Amino acid sequence: MEPRPDRADVPSINEANILVREANILTTAAVLDDVSSSPTEPAKAAHAIRVGFIVGPTGVGKSAAAMALAERLGAEIVNADSRQVYRGMDIGTAKPGGADRRRVPHHLVDICAIDEPLDVAEFLKLARAAIAEIAARGMKVLVVGGSGFYLRVLRGGIFAGPAAAPELRRQMEALAAEHGVEYLHARLAEVDADSAMRIGHRDLYRIVRALEVFKLTGQPISAHQQSHRFAAREYQTLTVGLAMERKRLYDSINRRFDEMVERGLVDEVRVLLKAGCDPGEPPLRTVGYRQIAAAVRGEMALGEAIELAKRDTRRLAKRQLTWFRADPEIAWVDAERGLEEAFSMLSAFFARPRIATR
Repeated sequence: MEPRPDRADVPSINEANILVREANILTTAAVLDDVSSSPTEPAKAAHAIRVGFIVGPTGVGKSAAAMALAERLGAEIVNADSRQVYRGMDIGTAKPGGADRRRVPHHLVDICAIDEPLDVAEFLKLARAAIAEIAARGMKVLVVGGSGFYLRVLRGGIFAGPAAAPELRRQMEALAAEHGVEYLHARLAEVDADSAMRIGHRDLYRIVRALEVFKLTGQPISAHQQSHRFAAREYQTLTVGLAMERKRLYDSINRRFDEMVERGLVDEVRVLLKAGCDPGEPPLRTVGYRQIAAAVRGEMALGEAIELAKRDTRRLAKRQLTWFRADPEIAWVDAERGLEEAFSMLSAFFARPRIATR
């Protein structure tokens, strides 16, 4: 059942103005910790780099808004979409095309073959390097994407956690094979409701990791992440969220997926499968790709796959909104009418002098 069309998903624009003021206060407090450089720790610097973030659920129009803002601000874009990093996944990820990437330089797009997994620690290392390189040339930085966890660790560092326990993981994967991934998700909800709310019911990797951390440390991974949250602030940041009323967002998602199919998504998936891409691995388990791959393999009709993909994309957007709504640093603007407001906020943010590190 679809939610009522008038349901609010994000703070009203009046409420967002309060959040803007709070975000401005937070940016002045986001000072670098003086720590050694490593893939998961900030590098030493004389002043904290200012980084703008554009976030929001899938289908809300982040890419178009970011392009328009980057051109006006003189900024370059760092991708924080966990699937746009893969070569060959173009149409179904709404990856910016060549013309857009010539207009505004994009970083961390098409950097991995589809069989080369990119974990969050590696993303963090690459993103920090890209931000440093852009800033060294005197350009402004906009980080854009809907992968909330990527955005969070880039702003606040990563909780590395205990090393993986292979035997424990095998036990949990066996439980998932016997009872279904949803069974493990229910077990997670019993011990870590916050993580269960953010992690998809079929996201086996993240469910297993969250349960693994709990079993190894006796504490939920969400508690570890919260205690770490402000331990390693490398950048001064302003995060702008794009808001859209639920019915319009869902209409946009449905329309966009139809356009993807018209542009050749089925052929894109067919090429990936013929190249030997494993439909069970994370890239092809992506919403949209997973359903179309099932149709290409003859497991369901194409029409059914398209409708399932639309439904699952709407559910993904709902989960993303849940994640972003819990973030007190986001200043929300209307996705369709708030571009000028976003530009004003980001212009003022980038115009402030950098804050020196301690």
